[in-house]
Amino acid sequence: MKIIQLFLILLSFSAFSQSNFEKAEKLYAQKKYYDAEKVFKEHLKTQPNHAKTLEYLGDIAGHQKKWDEAIIHYKKLKNSFPKAANYWYKYGGALGMKAKESNKFKALGMIDEVEESFLTAAKLDAKHVETRWALVMLYIELPAIIGGSEKKAQKYATELMTLSKVDGYLAKGYIDVYFSRYTNAEVNYKKAHEIGNSKTTFEKLYDLYLNKLKDKSKANKLKLEFENK
Repeated sequence: MKIIQLFLILLSFSAFSQSNFEKAEKLYAQKKYYDAEKVFKEHLKTQPNHAKTLEYLGDIAGHQKKWDEAIIHYKKLKNSFPKAANYWYKYGGALGMKAKESNKFKALGMIDEVEESFLTAAKLDAKHVETRWALVMLYIELPAIIGGSEKKAQKYATELMTLSKVDGYLAKGYIDVYFSRYTNAEVNYKKAHEIGNSKTTFEKLYDLYLNKLKDKSKANKLKLEFENK
């Protein structure tokens, strides 16, 4: 009889824990991050190593720009699951954002780990699009003296091209814009928009026309076509 009672207690405890997690997921989906965070933390008390809860808490911390908290959660995940590319990517991303908001000397000490995290993610998953975008942006934004390189950025933009033509052309356009090669950027952004025809591809091409090429007629024509698609 005691065994049955214990089983029922454990069953009800598990159901409560599960309902807590599902409640938190719904709050997160509604972008009620503060409320979701409280419920996820309650869930974590009963299952301290629950990977998805840790990931959600890391994501929430990221939304709130609490990079130290995000780093703690993602670090635990990538250490627990060293072959999971997405955890390495998120860890590197949180670390990179902290570096951006730190003073130059502190940031310099973090760059190697950011790069290593992204490179590890890229090696673990040959199809991880977000990691390749992160590497494109990292190598373009870093000064050459500390590892920045257009050649390296182009390498990952080319890898993106094999995974997603839209992302590949957007990445190459991004590089062109960074170096003020606006005519080349137009070619790449147009190709991306022709394939994707999405809000993202429209915004990139529209911004290029309006703010970089200063061509209002092209910008207005593009806007009209997109709104009437």
